[in-house]
Amino acid sequence: MTDLPLFTAHNGFSLPALGLGTYALNGDEGADAVAAAIDAGYRLIDSAFNYENEGSVGRGVRASGVDRAELIVTTKLPGRHHSRDKAAASIEESRSRLGLDATDLHLIHWPNPSQDEYVHAWESLVEAQRRGVVRQIGVSNFLPEHLERIERATGVRPVVNQIEVHPYFPQEEQLAYHREHGILTEAWSPLGRAKELLQEPVITEIAAAHGISPAQTVLAWHIARETVAIPKASSRAHQESNLAAAAVVLDDTEVAAISELGRPDGRLFDADPATHEES
Repeated sequence: MTDLPLFTAHNGFSLPALGLGTYALNGDEGADAVAAAIDAGYRLIDSAFNYENEGSVGRGVRASGVDRAELIVTTKLPGRHHSRDKAAASIEESRSRLGLDATDLHLIHWPNPSQDEYVHAWESLVEAQRRGVVRQIGVSNFLPEHLERIERATGVRPVVNQIEVHPYFPQEEQLAYHREHGILTEAWSPLGRAKELLQEPVITEIAAAHGISPAQTVLAWHIARETVAIPKASSRAHQESNLAAAAVVLDDTEVAAISELGRPDGRLFDADPATHEES
């Protein structure tokens, strides 16, 4: 089992440098993939209400036989549940679907700024944490102004912001803001446009120099930047290969060279948190 570096938030909460993304891991196969990943050494599992797989994720967690105290099971509150009453019910529904006594990390999936209820959603997560049904709370796809607003309203700062980060969209300024405020960065779609990205000469050359795969090179880039990557991997072979990236150390020059792949239009789709709305 690969020992994973830990990154620590402002309140002492820590996440391993690599986790398992579960989008589209559904049904029996999804549960089996989650159980296999935990057996391989994953301790951070990422899901969401809108992935419609919390039940499978929970089954995989229970089937793994690993002590619950070792696992961080994450889910996310959807945009249509931002109002106080809906948020409170959604938090309980996720816990029920997962079949767990508490969610370890509960995030607001998107701020949905035109809806303008994300402060209410955050207040509901704060209350759920106080009641002990959620252990740690954070957000996803929040910009600095969103983060500052919810902290002003409640006095509670998120421990995590899960955002789009990959070499085509390195998010230097947002990561710097997170570091300054002790907020952990989780990267969704950490391999970006994998088919294209993994053929980039700078990545293939660095991979060859280290005797690793291009995908492992990109994951090592995330770890070097203290960004928690959560790639999806359904097969045990891919799960183990991704974990092995934690043993790879890139130097500053290599990290900078990969970051230079960033593009002005680097987002995977039209998902600017300033305007994007999730249902």
